[in-house]
Amino acid sequence: MKLGVIGGGAWGTALAQVASADGRETLLWALEPDVIAAINERHENPVFLAGIALNPEIRATSDLADLEACDAWLVVTPAQHMRSVLEHAADCDKPLLLCSKGMEESTGELLHRVAKQVCPRADIAVLSGPTFAHEVAKGLPTAVTLAAEDLSLAEQLRDRLAQPTFRIYVTDDVAGAEVGGAVKNVLAIACGVVEGAGLGQNARAALIGRGFAEMTRFGLGFGARAETLTGLSGLGDLVLTCSSTSSRNYSLGVGIGEGRSAAELLADRKTVAEGAFTAPVLARVAREKGIEMPIVDAVDALIAGHANVDQVLDALLSRPPRAEGV
Repeated sequence: MKLGVIGGGAWGTALAQVASADGRETLLWALEPDVIAAINERHENPVFLAGIALNPEIRATSDLADLEACDAWLVVTPAQHMRSVLEHAADCDKPLLLCSKGMEESTGELLHRVAKQVCPRADIAVLSGPTFAHEVAKGLPTAVTLAAEDLSLAEQLRDRLAQPTFRIYVTDDVAGAEVGGAVKNVLAIACGVVEGAGLGQNARAALIGRGFAEMTRFGLGFGARAETLTGLSGLGDLVLTCSSTSSRNYSLGVGIGEGRSAAELLADRKTVAEGAFTAPVLARVAREKGIEMPIVDAVDALIAGHANVDQVLDALLSRPPRAEGV
């Protein structure tokens, strides 16, 4: 199975590194001419994944048509651009493995539903879990979830991508895998705020626990299974991104907690902190479905500039007491 990767950022490049293991040619589509040149000429991506020697079997291109010869695509575009990129692909009826995390802002849809709208004949799968791109590209031990309604497709993609240091667990719970990946980015911003504001480790642990309760409520509302949310793509990813400055979302939260505005911090970034775009749509959809998510609402208010850290903290701490588990 020949794989094409759509997206030349850090995660797309890391996945191309995985896909090209054992000498398998892999095509990587990217927008940036300097990224394409560096990958093809020097086998590196200094813009988004500096310091990692890439497999020479990775070939970069700026032409989506070059990927038509591939048997399946790994779609690693930012969530808000996935629809437009797929709309420009002439042939998207092949299996699509979605590797981005988030929800589409304009529609409130999970990404597998967006992909199905644009490419109705394509078989859709989702890859999610606790992954930092630089560690995956270096071959450090990693475990992920690969979800597809058709388990035979999930197993086929697993067998093509799995490596001794890249362990893949399959499930047919696509919604569960996607919800975990989307919600954890928003919660990671909240945990970063706790760090930046100097609120302590107790507060961060409490936030992770209560945030996971919000993730579970939201996931069950979308038909996800609880066991998926307690696995790699839910709790596992939440723990990783809520505890490391290598997380773009966590580091964004740290800056907000230190007193800088979200607008200022986002303007300084080359890479995308998906949680900043997911927070408003997640909060909106939760309200529409009657799902209580106070931490998500707080992050939404901070990103929009409608409240400062002290105000959202006062609002959270003044909530009435309630029983554990709800």
